[in-house]
Amino acid sequence: MALVDTFGRSIVNLRVSLTDKCDMRCVYCMPEEGMRFFRGAEILTFDEIERVVRVAVDLGIRKVRLTGGEPLLRPDAPEIVSRLARIEGLADIGLTTNGVHLERLAAPLHEAGLRRINVSLDSLDPERFQRITRRAAFHAVMAGLAAAERVGFHPIKVNVVAVHGTTEDEVIAFAELARRKPYQVRFIEFMPLDGGGAWSREAVLPGREILARIHARWPLVPVSRNGHAEPATVFRFADGRGEVGIIPTVTEPFCERCNRIRLTANGQLHTCLFGERATDLRALLRGGASDAEIARAIADAVLHKEPGHAINEPGFRRPAHTMSRIGG
Repeated sequence: MALVDTFGRSIVNLRVSLTDKCDMRCVYCMPEEGMRFFRGAEILTFDEIERVVRVAVDLGIRKVRLTGGEPLLRPDAPEIVSRLARIEGLADIGLTTNGVHLERLAAPLHEAGLRRINVSLDSLDPERFQRITRRAAFHAVMAGLAAAERVGFHPIKVNVVAVHGTTEDEVIAFAELARRKPYQVRFIEFMPLDGGGAWSREAVLPGREILARIHARWPLVPVSRNGHAEPATVFRFADGRGEVGIIPTVTEPFCERCNRIRLTANGQLHTCLFGERATDLRALLRGGASDAEIARAIADAVLHKEPGHAINEPGFRRPAHTMSRIGG
């Protein structure tokens, strides 16, 4: 079976938020104060998450990425990885983390079956890192990256949110990191999901500008990938020493090949990162619905998937939710 929307896009990728809570307050993700997080009973249990993923895999989902908030704030995160790794037909499990708890959990996560990990790191300068994240956790994140490398994660992707006026003078330093470490550094354009009003078009550092800066120092060549629906455009250094990626969500949207849907920590299924419409799977899960009924709800949501996020169209309205709430 395949999940296909009305625009002919095959949906094979499900992002599952384990929690909306986070121990950082990154300026591009949420306000420093005033956040209202889901209460314990509102959040899906691991039994409920596993059930949704099993149904989704039967519908054609092949990749799952665990997100948050910060997913490792659920200290038993390796358990859900282990459960999902046993689902027949699920080809790939990834996890995106801020890295603060990764030094302690890298080995248990790897033992549970996780192989792909993304770590957020927006500055290589500890003081600037603290200004961006509003937390003094730089060294904990670097220790987490080292632990992930040590236990054998591959690939290790480093996510850098590119903000004009902040990131420019670190582009070369991040490129150098990708050349000396087994990390694929990926620059993600700043998106209007911060919840605090920090986003503006002027704050977006375009992916093309980042590539030009790196290419002027170390020539880049495009990498041919089979997964054309993946959000990152990947380039390798011409001398073979590493890779960098660009996710130009704002300046060069890739909505026409989007292959993903999102399950929030409280069980709401979203078909677009910016979409306000959601399908309440938690109500079905806790209301006695059968697997077939849950499957129909997922398929119907996909059928009505938005054509795109419309950032560059007249009348674009910023979503009310933050990145942490929908599961970045």
